[in-house]
Amino acid sequence: MKKERRVLCLLTALIMLLCRLPAVHAQEPEEESGDRTQSPYFYVESEEEGVDCFPLKNTDVRVTIEGMIADIYVAQTYANQGTKPINASYMFPASTKVTIHGMQMRIGNQTVTATIKEKEEAKEEFETAKSEGKSASMLSEERPNVFTMDVANIMPGDEAKIELHYTELLMPVEGTYEFVYPTVVGPRYVSPVKDDTGNRDEWAGAPYLAEGVVPDDAYHIDVTVSAGMPVSAISSSSHDINIDWEKNTRAHVSLADSADYAGNRDFILDYKLTGDQISTGMITDQGEKENFFMLMIQPPERYETKEIPAREYIFVLDVSGSMSGFPLDTAKKLITDLVSGLRETDTFNLLLFSGDSSQMSDRSVPATKDNVEKALRMIREQRGAGGTELTPALQDALHIPAAGDTSRNIVVITDGYISGEPEIFELVNANLNRADFFSFGIGSSVNRYLIDGIASIGQGEPFVVTDEDEAAETAERFRTYIQSPVLTDIKVSFDGFETYDVEPAVLPTLYAQKPIVLLGKWKGEPSGTVQITGMTGEGEYAQSIDVAEAVSGQNDAVGHLWARKRVERLTDYGRSDEDSAARKEVTQIGLDHHMITPYTSFIAVLDIVRNPDGDGADVDQPLPLPLAVSELAIGYRKGSEPGIPVFAGMLAGGIVLAAWIRKRDRAGIEQAGKMKVRSK
Repeated sequence: MKKERRVLCLLTALIMLLCRLPAVHAQEPEEESGDRTQSPYFYVESEEEGVDCFPLKNTDVRVTIEGMIADIYVAQTYANQGTKPINASYMFPASTKVTIHGMQMRIGNQTVTATIKEKEEAKEEFETAKSEGKSASMLSEERPNVFTMDVANIMPGDEAKIELHYTELLMPVEGTYEFVYPTVVGPRYVSPVKDDTGNRDEWAGAPYLAEGVVPDDAYHIDVTVSAGMPVSAISSSSHDINIDWEKNTRAHVSLADSADYAGNRDFILDYKLTGDQISTGMITDQGEKENFFMLMIQPPERYETKEIPAREYIFVLDVSGSMSGFPLDTAKKLITDLVSGLRETDTFNLLLFSGDSSQMSDRSVPATKDNVEKALRMIREQRGAGGTELTPALQDALHIPAAGDTSRNIVVITDGYISGEPEIFELVNANLNRADFFSFGIGSSVNRYLIDGIASIGQGEPFVVTDEDEAAETAERFRTYIQSPVLTDIKVSFDGFETYDVEPAVLPTLYAQKPIVLLGKWKGEPSGTVQITGMTGEGEYAQSIDVAEAVSGQNDAVGHLWARKRVERLTDYGRSDEDSAARKEVTQIGLDHHMITPYTSFIAVLDIVRNPDGDGADVDQPLPLPLAVSELAIGYRKGSEPGIPVFAGMLAGGIVLAAWIRKRDRAGIEQAGKMKVRSK
C-alpha cells in the first residue's frame, strides 16, 4: 500500500509539473484547484495581481546595540491586494542565538499583543480562529534559526503588520564584535529515507523565486551602536552602508543603496570598541521571582607555544549543487589556503561529498609539496552538483585509520543547506574522543545553526566566509587558533556568592581570544568573589572578580539571555526530542520568559469575525534564492527549459531527484489536490 501511494504521489507530481509548463511560457490560467506556489520550488506570478499570493510589502529592522547586547525590532507588512480572504505561511530566519520574546499584530487600526502558549495549544487556537473567520497570526519555531509565520483571514484590502522583538548577546573575537541579521532561508536538502520500499530521494523547500528574480518588497535595516567608550572600525562585508556619527561613542548605520535588494543575504556588521576595552565585569538583575547574573571574563593574551605537535587534518568539502558557482569557488580558495599552509610534519586527507563521497587517499598523507598539489588538482576539477549527504561523508572521514597519538581535526566546509542537523550533531557528539571538529560556512546566507552546532559540540571553532577575498584571512585565523589555544582546563568557582543553574555547565578549550560569558541565577546577597583558573601556553592562569562591584538594576535582557542559553543546552545540537523532562523544562522556560522555544509559540487573535463564510486561499509565500546560490540548489539548472527540473542523478551519477510533493499537515489548511513543498 505504501508503495502504491508513493508511486501515485510521484506520478501526480510529474503530471502536475507537465501540466504547468504552458503557464510558465504563456501565463495561461490554471484550473480552479491549481496553486501557483505548488510547482516544485519556483513561484510563477499570477497575471491577476494579489489573487494567489500575499505579498510582503516591507521589512523594517531596527537594532540598538549597547556594548555587547543587541535589542532588535522587526516589523513586516503584508497586503492582500486580491479579491479573496487569504491564509498565508511565510518562512524566515533568525540568528541561532536570539531570544524572540515579543510579538504584536496590527490590522488596520487594531493592534493585538501576542501571548505565549504551548505549541499545540497555540495551533489549536489559531485553527479555531481561522475556522470562525477571525484574523489571527501564529509564530512558531521550525528549527532554532528558522521560524514560520502563519496568518489567517486577511481580508481583501487588508494590510497586516507583524512586529517581533529579539534580544541577542554579541561575542567579540580578537577585539571585533559582529552582528549578523539573516534575511533569507536557504533551501534544505533531505537525505534518502529508508522504508519498506527501499531508499527514496527527497528535496525539501519552500517555494522559491527563480534565480536572479528580485522581490518587489522593500527591505530596511537600521542599526544604532553605542557604548560607554569610543566605537571604531564599523564596517559591513555584506552591504553598502551609511554611517552617521553622534560623538565617538554612538553611531547610526543604515543601508546606502535602496535599489540594492537587501533581503537575499545575511546582513553583517562589524565594529570595535577602543580605549579601555570591556574586559571583565558582571551584571546582576533582581527580578520579582528570580535573580539573574551575567559574568564576562576577558581571557589572557594569546601565547605562542614553542613546540607545536604534529596534527592530522581531514578536510570534508561540500561539492553539491547548492555550492555551484560562487560558494564552491570560494571554498576552493579557502581549502587551497588551508592545505597550502600545512607543515610537512602534519598529515592530511581530502574528502569531497555531494550525493556520495570520494577521498584523496585511504590514509592521511604527509603534507609534502607533491601531496598538496595532488589535493589541489582534485579540488579544481569540481563543478558542484547533486545532493548534500554530509552524514555519510563524516562517517567516511571517521573511518580513515588514525595515525597513532596524533591530534585529529576534522574540518567541514559547506553552505549547510541540509535539513538533517540532529543526525549530524549526534554523530559529532558520539565521536568527541576521536577528533575535534571545525566548521566553515561558505556563502551569503549559510545555515549558521549547522555551522555553529558542529563546532560547539565538536570542541572547535566555527567560521563563516561570505567573500572569496576573505578566504586567505580566514585560513590564517584557523591556523592561529588551532596551533595556539588561548586557555585550557578552564574552571570557575564562586566564593560567598550563592549561584545555581549556571550556563554553560562545562567550559571547553578557548581557541579564540574572546570573553568567557557565564549566565546564571543567584540568591541571597550579591557579595563574594568569582575565581577563574586555567592553563595558557606559558603556564597557570588565575583571575578574581569582586561581585560587589557588579552593575545592578532591572535588566530584563539578562533573564532573556539566560533563558536562551538554557534552552540551547536542553534542545539544540542534537538533544533528543523524546526527553520528557527536558521538554517540560523548556516549555516552562518559554512560558515564564514569554519566549519562542521548540514547544511554545506566539498567538495573536483579533476577536472579531471578519470572514463569516470561512472561504479563503491558502498560500505558502515564496522566498528569493540567497544571493549567488544557483538553481542547482533546488534541482534546476540555469539555461534549461523554464519550469523543467533537471534530475540530480543526471548530474551526479545516477542519483534520482524527484520533487517530493505532499499535502500540508496542518489541520484546516489541507485542500484536495493541492500538494505543497515545505521545508522543515
